[in-house]
Amino acid sequence: MTDAWLPLLGGLVLLVGGGELLVRGAVQAAERLGISPLVIGLTLVGFGTSMPELVTSVQAGLNESPGIAYGNVVGSNIANILLIAGASALICPIIVARSALRRDAAVMLAVAAGFTVLAWAAPLGRMVGLVLVAMLISYITLVIRQERGAADGEALHDKTLALAETDPGLATPHAPKRLVLPLFIALAGLALVVLGGSFLANGAVALARGIGVSETVIGLTIVAVGTSMPELVTSVIAALKRQGDVAFGNVVGSNIYNLLGIGGATALIAPSRVPGEIVSFDAPLMVAVSLLLVLFAATGLRIGRWEGVVLLGGYIAYLWMLWP
Repeated sequence: MTDAWLPLLGGLVLLVGGGELLVRGAVQAAERLGISPLVIGLTLVGFGTSMPELVTSVQAGLNESPGIAYGNVVGSNIANILLIAGASALICPIIVARSALRRDAAVMLAVAAGFTVLAWAAPLGRMVGLVLVAMLISYITLVIRQERGAADGEALHDKTLALAETDPGLATPHAPKRLVLPLFIALAGLALVVLGGSFLANGAVALARGIGVSETVIGLTIVAVGTSMPELVTSVIAALKRQGDVAFGNVVGSNIYNLLGIGGATALIAPSRVPGEIVSFDAPLMVAVSLLLVLFAATGLRIGRWEGVVLLGGYIAYLWMLWP
């Protein structure tokens, strides 16, 4: 069992640390090159905080472990809503901007439903992956156009703010005089993320075999929560600072990135069929909890503490149902 837990935990540490270095170096380099902070936030920061999920799912797909690959994607989205949004609302009620509810939450719900239908209908091949990635690029382009000059209220903008709350240095980075150092930091972070993803995927497979639990269950729970640690930390810190509105955008933005970016990249690089248990239960559950989050947010444009209790209780029940 030690042979499974050590690479699993070591991989998580490398993923979190490498992701932070990757984001920091990329943001500093982009600032030095004069790229708009808005574009940096919606692209480099968004992809950087989702890098643990991306690398882990792609690595698992290449290792022919679709249960871990897509369990990580679907499980991360379920954890984002039930665990992360629930914990954040319990700490501080989440205020929901009308614009974020109208556009971004609706996109999250539509993408969750679309992904579920695709997973049920056919294997996720390269063409499907290409379409998903293209949809993410189109969505980011639309958001950048609409958010120019906007101060707040959008999901991906709030995802950036959530990270800045965790590490204020990323909000207004002071770029060094040369590009060498930030590029080195970004590349070092990327290397750590890739190495961590390999360790995590291999450790998850070994753990599943060692304790007699399916790879899908490990992907939906341990791997999903582990790779969602950046979102968990940033949302909880935002809630502790009484900025509950940022937590909503962080969750919604992350879920969109997960399905379109990570699901698409995994299908593009390592085509496979989504395991039947995910298609029949977990993916529809992801749609259901996405709808629940939207309904909670639509009632008074806030997610209160009692709703946070419901969400957290739902995640505990979900874990109880999954584990034998």
